[in-house]
Amino acid sequence: MSDHAFQLLAICVYLAGMLAIGYFAFRQTSDLDDYMLAGRGLRPGVAALSAGASDMSGWLLMGLPGAIYASGLVESWIAIGLTVGAWLNWKFVAPRLRSYTEVAQNAITIPSFFEKRLKDNSHILRISASVVVLVFFTFYVSSGMVAAGKFFESSFGWHYMAGMATVAVVTLTYTLFGGFLGATLTDVAQGLLMFAALVAVPIVAVFRTGGIGTTVDRMRDVNPDALNLFTGFGEGNNLVWALGIFSTAAWGLGYFGQPHIIVRFMALRTPQDAKAGRRIGIGWMVLTALGAICTALIGLAYFSDKPASALEDPETVFLLLSQIFFHPFIAGLVLAAVLAAIMSTISSQLIVSSSALVEDLYNIVGRETTARKQVILGRSGVLVIAVIAFLIALNRDSSVLQLVSFAWAGFGAAFGPLVLLSLYWRGLTAPGAIAGLAVATVTVFVWGKTAALHDHMYEIVPAFLLNIIVAVIVSRLTARENSVIDDEFALMEEQVSAKAGARA
Repeated sequence: MSDHAFQLLAICVYLAGMLAIGYFAFRQTSDLDDYMLAGRGLRPGVAALSAGASDMSGWLLMGLPGAIYASGLVESWIAIGLTVGAWLNWKFVAPRLRSYTEVAQNAITIPSFFEKRLKDNSHILRISASVVVLVFFTFYVSSGMVAAGKFFESSFGWHYMAGMATVAVVTLTYTLFGGFLGATLTDVAQGLLMFAALVAVPIVAVFRTGGIGTTVDRMRDVNPDALNLFTGFGEGNNLVWALGIFSTAAWGLGYFGQPHIIVRFMALRTPQDAKAGRRIGIGWMVLTALGAICTALIGLAYFSDKPASALEDPETVFLLLSQIFFHPFIAGLVLAAVLAAIMSTISSQLIVSSSALVEDLYNIVGRETTARKQVILGRSGVLVIAVIAFLIALNRDSSVLQLVSFAWAGFGAAFGPLVLLSLYWRGLTAPGAIAGLAVATVTVFVWGKTAALHDHMYEIVPAFLLNIIVAVIVSRLTARENSVIDDEFALMEEQVSAKAGARA
C-alpha cells in the first residue's frame, strides 16, 4: 500500500468510529433534555475532555505550532491566556452555572438561563441572546467546514468541495442523531486522539533530531530569540508592546461566554463535579499546549538544514513531522487528530445553535409539543444551521482565523460579563443585561472592523469592559425587589457550598 493509502485507511477508521459513537448516543436519547444536555449526567472527565476538544479546534494542532515556528515562544502568550482563562472558568463559573441553571426552572440553554434567572417576561433578552448565538455560530461552523475542505485538499489532493462535504456529512450525521451526548462522546475520543498525537510527535521528533541539547542549539542558530517569551520588549514603545501582550493574552476572557464550552458545565452531574473536571481539563490543556509548542520548536531545529521547500507553510510543521517520523498508518491517525479538532468544534456549535433555534425561538411561543417532536425539532435545527454554514463555506477564500477570532470576541464580550454578573451579583436586572449585551455586540463589530483600533487591542477587551459598566449602571437604575430571585440565588449558593458528592 502507498503512504496515502495507509493514511486514508486511518482516516476511514476514525470516521467510522465517530459514526458508531453517534449511533450509541442515538439509542440513549429520548427527549429534548437528553438531546441538548444529555440529561445532566456527564461525568467530570467526560465534560472536561469534551470542553477541551470542542474549544481548541485546529488552532491547537496547526495555528499555534505555525505561529511558534515563525516567531518563537513569544507567540505562546495566547496559549497562556487561554489556559488561565479556562482555569478561571472551571473554578468560578462551572459549579455555580451547573446549580443555577437547574434552580432557575431547569434552563438548558444560555439564553433561557438569562431569561429565567432575571425573570424577563418580555422575552427580549432571550430572543436577543439567541440571535447572537445563531449569527456568530453560523459563521463559526462555516469556518470549520472551510478548514476541513482545505485539510483534505492539502493532505490528499482532494477537491475542496469533496473534503468539505465528507466532513460535513459525517459530523452532521452523528450530531443530528446523537445530539449533545453524541457530540460529547465523540469529543472525548477526539480529545484523547489529539492528546496522544501532541505527546507522541515531539517526544519522537526530539530524539530523531539529536537530543534536547542539539535541538536547542539548532533552533537558536535559526532564531536566537526562539525561546524568549518577551522578544522585542524594550524596543520602541514599551507601553505599546505591553498592551500587545495583554491583548493577545486577553483571549482568555472569552471563555466565560462561549456557549459551546460552558454548556458542558450545565450538563455535569453535580456542581461538585466541577473540581475534578477542572483538574482533568486543565491538565489536558497544559500538556497538549506544551506538545504543540515543543513540536514547533523541534520543527525549527529539524528543518534548519533543509531546503525552504521542505516546509513552505509553517502551519503544517506538526503534520510534516508526523509523516516523517511515523509509519504512514500512524501518520494517518495524526492527520485524523487534526480532523478531530475541526469536527469536535463543529458538532458542539451545531448543537448549541440548534438549541437556540428550537428551545429559545420556537418553544418560546408556548406551543405544546411532545418529547419526541421536540427532539425532531432539535435535529431539524441542526440540519438548518449546517446547510446555511455549508453554503457560506462554498467561498473557499473565507479567512478561517479571522472568523474564529471575531466570533470568539463576540461571544466572550456579549455573554461573558452577563454570566459572571448573573452568578455573583443579585442586583443584575433584565434591562441591564439587555443594555450590556447590545453595547458589547456593537462594540465588537465596530472595533473589530476598524483597523486602527483592532491592530492595537483585541476587540474583546473594550467590549467586555463596556458590557460590565453598562449592565451595572442600568441595573442600578432599574433595580426592584424580587423575592423569587433572592430565594433562587440563595439556593444556588447553598448547593454550591454543599459537601462534595451531594446531589444538586
